Amino acid sequence: MARLREFYEKEVADKVRKEFGITNPMAVPRIEKIVLNMGLGEAVQNSKIIDVAVEELTSIAGQRAVVTKAKKSIANFKLREGVAIGTRVTLRGARMYEFLDRLIHIALPRVRDFRGVPTRAFDGRGNYTLGVRDHLIFPEIDYSKVDKSKGMNITIVTTAKNDEQARALLRELGMPFAGR
Repeated sequence: MARLREFYEKEVADKVRKEFGITNPMAVPRIEKIVLNMGLGEAVQNSKIIDVAVEELTSIAGQRAVVTKAKKSIANFKLREGVAIGTRVTLRGARMYEFLDRLIHIALPRVRDFRGVPTRAFDGRGNYTLGVRDHLIFPEIDYSKVDKSKGMNITIVTTAKNDEQARALLRELGMPFAGR
Protein backbone atom coordinates (compact mmCIF):
# COMPACT_ATOMS: atom_id res chain seq x y z
CA MET A 1 0.00 0.00 0.00
CA ALA A 2 1.22 3.49 -0.81
CA ARG A 3 2.64 5.42 2.13
CA LEU A 4 0.37 8.44 1.58
CA ARG A 5 -2.75 6.28 1.28
CA GLU A 6 -1.96 4.56 4.55
CA PHE A 7 -1.41 7.99 6.16
CA TYR A 8 -4.78 9.15 4.78
CA GLU A 9 -6.67 6.14 6.12
CA LYS A 10 -5.06 6.17 9.58
CA GLU A 11 -4.87 9.89 10.39
CA VAL A 12 -6.15 12.34 7.77
CA ALA A 13 -9.65 10.89 7.30
CA ASP A 14 -10.38 11.12 11.04
CA LYS A 15 -9.06 14.70 11.32
CA VAL A 16 -11.11 15.92 8.35
CA ARG A 17 -14.21 14.05 9.57
CA LYS A 18 -13.97 15.66 13.01
CA GLU A 19 -13.17 19.12 11.62
CA PHE A 20 -16.33 19.23 9.48
CA GLY A 21 -18.57 17.09 11.70
CA ILE A 22 -19.09 14.35 9.11
CA THR A 23 -20.76 11.28 10.60
CA ASN A 24 -20.86 9.01 7.56
CA PRO A 25 -17.37 7.60 6.83
CA MET A 26 -18.19 7.39 3.10
CA ALA A 27 -18.83 11.15 3.01
CA VAL A 28 -15.27 12.01 4.12
CA PRO A 29 -13.47 13.79 1.26
CA ARG A 30 -10.83 11.75 -0.55
CA ILE A 31 -8.74 12.08 -3.67
CA GLU A 32 -10.45 10.58 -6.70
CA LYS A 33 -7.84 11.09 -9.43
CA ILE A 34 -4.89 13.22 -10.53
CA VAL A 35 -4.64 14.46 -14.12
CA LEU A 36 -1.28 15.59 -15.54
CA ASN A 37 -1.54 17.74 -18.67
CA MET A 38 1.28 19.10 -20.80
CA GLY A 39 0.19 21.51 -23.55
CA LEU A 40 2.72 21.95 -26.33
CA GLY A 41 1.81 24.79 -28.67
CA GLU A 42 5.14 24.57 -30.51
CA ALA A 43 4.24 21.03 -31.58
CA VAL A 44 2.32 22.57 -34.50
CA GLN A 45 5.63 23.33 -36.24
CA ASN A 46 7.69 20.43 -34.85
CA SER A 47 5.86 17.13 -34.30
CA LYS A 48 8.93 15.44 -32.74
CA ILE A 49 8.33 17.43 -29.54
CA ILE A 50 5.22 15.34 -28.85
CA ASP A 51 7.17 12.06 -28.76
CA VAL A 52 9.70 13.48 -26.30
CA ALA A 53 6.92 14.94 -24.12
CA VAL A 54 5.06 11.61 -24.04
CA GLU A 55 8.21 9.82 -22.84
CA GLU A 56 8.94 12.46 -20.20
CA LEU A 57 5.36 12.53 -18.89
CA THR A 58 5.30 8.73 -18.86
CA SER A 59 8.45 8.63 -16.73
CA ILE A 60 7.06 11.27 -14.34
CA ALA A 61 3.68 9.57 -13.90
CA GLY A 62 4.72 5.92 -14.10
CA GLN A 63 1.89 5.34 -16.57
CA ARG A 64 1.73 5.74 -20.35
CA ALA A 65 0.75 9.25 -21.46
CA VAL A 66 -1.85 9.86 -24.18
CA VAL A 67 -1.45 12.34 -27.05
CA THR A 68 -4.17 15.00 -27.16
CA LYS A 69 -5.30 16.45 -30.47
CA ALA A 70 -6.82 19.80 -31.41
CA LYS A 71 -10.62 19.80 -31.45
CA LYS A 72 -10.94 22.84 -33.72
CA SER A 73 -8.90 24.57 -36.39
CA ILE A 74 -7.65 28.03 -35.41
CA ALA A 75 -6.15 30.00 -38.28
CA ASN A 76 -4.40 32.61 -36.11
CA PHE A 77 -2.35 29.88 -34.43
CA LYS A 78 -1.83 27.90 -37.68
CA LEU A 79 -3.61 25.01 -36.01
CA ARG A 80 -5.58 22.34 -37.86
CA GLU A 81 -8.21 20.05 -36.40
CA GLY A 82 -6.75 16.69 -35.35
CA VAL A 83 -3.13 17.88 -35.00
CA ALA A 84 -1.33 16.63 -31.87
CA ILE A 85 -0.84 19.55 -29.46
CA GLY A 86 -0.27 17.99 -26.03
CA THR A 87 -0.11 14.98 -23.75
CA ARG A 88 -1.99 13.95 -20.65
CA VAL A 89 -2.25 11.10 -18.19
CA THR A 90 -4.88 10.27 -15.55
CA LEU A 91 -3.69 8.58 -12.37
CA ARG A 92 -5.91 6.62 -10.01
CA GLY A 93 -5.36 4.25 -7.10
CA ALA A 94 -1.85 3.39 -5.93
CA ARG A 95 -0.07 5.28 -8.74
CA MET A 96 -2.04 8.40 -7.82
CA TYR A 97 -0.93 8.27 -4.18
CA GLU A 98 2.69 7.50 -5.14
CA PHE A 99 2.75 10.49 -7.51
CA LEU A 100 1.18 12.83 -4.93
CA ASP A 101 3.72 11.69 -2.34
CA ARG A 102 6.60 12.42 -4.75
CA LEU A 103 5.06 15.77 -5.71
CA ILE A 104 4.64 16.98 -2.12
CA HIS A 105 7.85 15.65 -0.59
CA ILE A 106 10.38 15.67 -3.44
CA ALA A 107 9.36 17.77 -6.46
CA LEU A 108 7.81 20.91 -4.93
CA PRO A 109 10.71 21.55 -2.52
CA ARG A 110 13.02 21.52 -5.57
CA VAL A 111 11.28 24.59 -7.05
CA ARG A 112 13.54 27.61 -6.93
CA ASP A 113 12.46 30.23 -4.34
CA PHE A 114 9.57 28.01 -3.25
CA ARG A 115 7.25 29.63 -0.72
CA GLY A 116 4.30 27.29 -1.02
CA VAL A 117 1.54 26.62 -3.53
CA PRO A 118 -1.30 29.16 -3.92
CA THR A 119 -4.55 28.56 -2.03
CA ARG A 120 -6.67 30.35 -4.65
CA ALA A 121 -6.32 27.59 -7.27
CA PHE A 122 -9.48 25.72 -6.23
CA ASP A 123 -12.35 25.63 -8.74
CA GLY A 124 -15.32 25.93 -6.36
CA ARG A 125 -16.13 22.21 -6.47
CA GLY A 126 -13.24 20.90 -4.41
CA ASN A 127 -10.71 20.35 -7.22
CA TYR A 128 -7.22 21.85 -7.13
CA THR A 129 -5.13 22.77 -10.18
CA LEU A 130 -1.44 23.49 -9.84
CA GLY A 131 0.70 24.88 -12.64
CA VAL A 132 4.34 23.83 -12.78
CA ARG A 133 6.57 26.00 -14.97
CA ASP A 134 9.49 23.59 -15.18
CA HIS A 135 9.10 19.81 -15.38
CA LEU A 136 12.75 19.35 -14.38
CA ILE A 137 11.74 19.48 -10.69
CA PHE A 138 10.85 15.79 -10.95
CA PRO A 139 13.83 13.52 -10.23
CA GLU A 140 12.80 11.06 -12.98
CA ILE A 141 13.81 13.54 -15.70
CA ASP A 142 17.45 13.44 -16.82
CA TYR A 143 18.82 16.99 -17.29
CA SER A 144 21.26 15.96 -20.01
CA LYS A 145 18.53 14.57 -22.29
CA VAL A 146 16.21 17.60 -22.06
CA ASP A 147 16.61 20.26 -24.75
CA LYS A 148 13.86 22.61 -23.48
CA SER A 149 11.99 22.78 -20.18
CA LYS A 150 8.23 22.34 -20.40
CA GLY A 151 5.42 23.33 -18.09
CA MET A 152 2.52 21.22 -16.97
CA ASN A 153 -0.80 21.40 -15.14
CA ILE A 154 -1.54 19.04 -12.28
CA THR A 155 -5.22 18.72 -11.36
CA ILE A 156 -6.15 16.96 -8.13
CA VAL A 157 -9.80 15.87 -8.25
CA THR A 158 -11.38 15.25 -4.85
CA THR A 159 -14.79 14.11 -3.65
CA ALA A 160 -15.06 17.18 -1.40
CA LYS A 161 -18.29 19.15 -1.60
CA ASN A 162 -16.58 22.55 -1.41
CA ASP A 163 -13.17 24.21 -1.45
CA GLU A 164 -12.82 24.35 2.34
CA GLN A 165 -13.09 20.58 2.67
CA ALA A 166 -10.66 20.03 -0.21
CA ARG A 167 -8.20 22.55 1.26
CA ALA A 168 -8.35 20.80 4.64
CA LEU A 169 -7.83 17.41 3.01
CA LEU A 170 -4.78 18.54 1.01
CA ARG A 171 -3.36 20.48 3.97
CA GLU A 172 -3.57 17.37 6.18
CA LEU A 173 -1.93 15.27 3.46
CA GLY A 174 1.02 17.68 3.56
CA MET A 175 0.44 20.03 0.62
CA PRO A 176 2.62 23.08 1.34
CA PHE A 177 0.15 25.95 0.93
CA ALA A 178 1.55 29.50 0.97
CA GLY A 179 1.22 31.38 4.25
CA ARG A 180 1.16 28.25 6.32
